[in-house]
Amino acid sequence: IFSPASSSWLEGQGNISGVVTCSGEKNKKLHCFATWKNLSGVVQVVQQGCWLDDVNCYDRTECEENREALGVFFCCCEGSLCNKKFSYRPITTTKPVTARAQLLTTLMYSLLPVMAVGAVLLFSLWLYRQHKRAYPPVLVPTQEPHPPPPSPSLSQRPLQLLEVKGRGRFGCVWKAQLLSDVVAVKIFPLQDKQSWQNEYEIFTLNGMGHENVLQFIGAERRGSHVDMELWLITAYHEKGCLTDYLKADVLSWSQVCVIAQSMSRGLAYLHEDVPGHKPAIAHRDVKSRNVLLKSNLTACIADFGLALRFEAGRSPGETHGQVGTRRYMAPEVLEGTITFHRDAFLRIDVYALALVLWELASRCTAVDGPVDEYMLPFEEEVGQHPSLEDMQEVVVHNKLRPPLRECWQKHAGLALLCETMEECWDHEAEARVSAGCVEERMVQMQRSSVSPEEAVTVVTMVTNVGYQPRESGL
Repeated sequence: IFSPASSSWLEGQGNISGVVTCSGEKNKKLHCFATWKNLSGVVQVVQQGCWLDDVNCYDRTECEENREALGVFFCCCEGSLCNKKFSYRPITTTKPVTARAQLLTTLMYSLLPVMAVGAVLLFSLWLYRQHKRAYPPVLVPTQEPHPPPPSPSLSQRPLQLLEVKGRGRFGCVWKAQLLSDVVAVKIFPLQDKQSWQNEYEIFTLNGMGHENVLQFIGAERRGSHVDMELWLITAYHEKGCLTDYLKADVLSWSQVCVIAQSMSRGLAYLHEDVPGHKPAIAHRDVKSRNVLLKSNLTACIADFGLALRFEAGRSPGETHGQVGTRRYMAPEVLEGTITFHRDAFLRIDVYALALVLWELASRCTAVDGPVDEYMLPFEEEVGQHPSLEDMQEVVVHNKLRPPLRECWQKHAGLALLCETMEECWDHEAEARVSAGCVEERMVQMQRSSVSPEEAVTVVTMVTNVGYQPRESGL
């Protein structure tokens, strides 16, 4: 309720139907917190409970907030039931303005714009005369400026980092807590702002909500100036990336089918151009580390820092072709001979997809005999940290591909998987099949070779994610 004496503070009391004991023995939950909204003077409690050990809560006996983020208030405190009552008391920093200061301010705001416009016009005229004859006019593709993402864009807080789960080329990924939900936070340093910006713009495109594409939650800027950090908040998947999963576990045939089918489905959806709904998107860094596994082992595609979107009448942006992870680069990328049009970029993704499918096959227990230790594609030939020259020698000059075991041909499903891989990593880009075709092959592969017991498992897993194959030309 608002106090009749002053409208500068808000006090409310939550509906405390039960008391939760906070103790330091479990998850370090030592403090109490409350979050609420002020809806036209009516207090609506979002949540009250125990909060993790937080230095901002120390020695605070009252739950009091002096800041507001998008209509949501948060406070924490220390002491038994200290969050039973909570209040909002904004900090007032208004200072009296003297007549002289007001006059100076008026003159400054009146004269400075005029002087600035005059200086710009004079400099432009001088620059034009200097370069008029030296540089002939050229035509460049136009591109609309990127709208800056909001800061913050989350409608709820607090967001608390828990532990680092991985580090990559553009930053580190944290497991975090957003109220009662567990989320992933990818943190970019300021020098990688372009990658953060690109991921944000790809994630917020129309039509990007797909079960086999990582779910986007929000974006934030934290800190200021040189200490600024750029955050992307997404869904969190406990099983992590495919690379780490394959290092620790072998796969049954039904698991290979579910992962391969959902992974290719996600890439096919990215590549699909739906006029008026979603543009075609080239990922440009497809690899097992950028494939995340959900709890039921279905896959979703992540990391869009290098992605390009292709929309009619719009430049795709930065067009440097030799980007991505060297081990997964297609021959034309390693040679630097890629043609800069949409289908060429999509075929690069398909080549890399074949290498990830090989990683799945190499850890499958569908055929008799031991399963080898996990190895990355070409790891036997170039080791774990290949140079660009190493990959050019193996892939371009010697035209080598990861080995397909002879025993795989004795299994109907693995035989079809081998055939699909060979058509995906063909040296001639134009000869490669599409991601949509790979998706259909994976459905056919699953149907043609599973045992009755595995068939029940695969059908159940696929039904749980609502899979329906799309039409795609073979």
